[in-house]
Amino acid sequence: MLVDEAKIYVRSGDGGAGVVAFRREKYVPMGGPAGGDGGKGGDVIVRVNPNHSSLLYFKRNSHFKAASGRSGGSSKKTGANAEDLYIDVPPGTIVRDVETGDLIGDLVMPGDQVIVARGGRGGRGNVRFKSSANKAPRVAEKGAPGEERWLKLEMKLIADVGIVGVPNAGKSTLLSVISNATPKIADYPFTTLEPNLGVVVYDHQDLVFADIPGLIEGAHQGVGLGHSFLRHIQRTRLLVHLLNGAAEDPLADFSQINSELALFDEQLALKPQIVVLNKIDIQDVAERWPAIQTKLAEHGVTALAISAATRQGLTPLIQKVFQIVSELPDKVTSMVVEQPKYELEDNEPIFTIYRRSDGAFVVKGARIERAAAMTYWDYEEAVLRFQKILEVLGITDALKAEGVTVGDTVFIGDYELEWTD
Repeated sequence: MLVDEAKIYVRSGDGGAGVVAFRREKYVPMGGPAGGDGGKGGDVIVRVNPNHSSLLYFKRNSHFKAASGRSGGSSKKTGANAEDLYIDVPPGTIVRDVETGDLIGDLVMPGDQVIVARGGRGGRGNVRFKSSANKAPRVAEKGAPGEERWLKLEMKLIADVGIVGVPNAGKSTLLSVISNATPKIADYPFTTLEPNLGVVVYDHQDLVFADIPGLIEGAHQGVGLGHSFLRHIQRTRLLVHLLNGAAEDPLADFSQINSELALFDEQLALKPQIVVLNKIDIQDVAERWPAIQTKLAEHGVTALAISAATRQGLTPLIQKVFQIVSELPDKVTSMVVEQPKYELEDNEPIFTIYRRSDGAFVVKGARIERAAAMTYWDYEEAVLRFQKILEVLGITDALKAEGVTVGDTVFIGDYELEWTD
């Protein structure tokens, strides 16, 4: 069973907490701060594993969470960084953000990988806050929270040649007689419900062929699972457009399929094609072939005639396929979109403030929410530092402009605070 789509949830690890500690050695009075930093949380990384052939695993496993970094220790000991979490996917997997639809990675080759959620940085221990004005700081940071997101995984088969056409054109039969594939074959439409792959060997060379399930009108809109099928020919380098010679109007089918390709992806319409009329062993088809050939030639298309069932004309077709592929540019390479680093000091969108119906104020913004999550609310110095951050970011003035007064409730992230001057 080919499972070529999946939706998964990922969360990177939180950073380890920095600690407040002081030197306690004998004969070292007023030894000063010695709290170490926390370790970094684990990243979540999607990587290609050639031993995987579908996304079936993710139908049963959809939640992935990396470990958090370890807390710092006394004597300036830094907490251990957490191990990264690797999620293995088959070659040809596309990774997208569900919420935005943005492309994160197009992973093709074994070993290709992309970080989809960065671990939070470790919080700083109190030794980092020592200054000439404060030689015994009682302030430290909790680790930065990790990132979380839903991802959509889409698999595109990696084949050199895609066989396309209307249902019952004979695509599966053709694949079975020219390659090592053994697809299901029967004389009725939609026998093939998922793509099949086969390797064709000729003159000490080999190419991977994909038999794409029959396309129908409206395939570009998803009709008849059109989206799922069309996606698999986007990576192919050459298309073999198989016409059903026994159809009422093979030329109309030819036009329809090309329209569906162009409407789904304009690049598909630019791919080189070899047009092939199948079932030439049938007398009526053989009689119609010259007229069909002439009509195609009028549109600049040179077509071949074969019979997949009787293997007539297959050698010239295979020779032409290998010749054209040898003249095409190299295969597609991977494309990875690196995600921005997740740190307090980065340049992120400004905050927003709104007032709830119960009178409470809500402050939204990635930077300030992270700062709140990293604050030790039990330490007065940490609270004063957070208030300073509010002032620097302009949140204090903005809240006052919105009418905040002493005693009002202010929500920042998961924290409920009481406003004071």
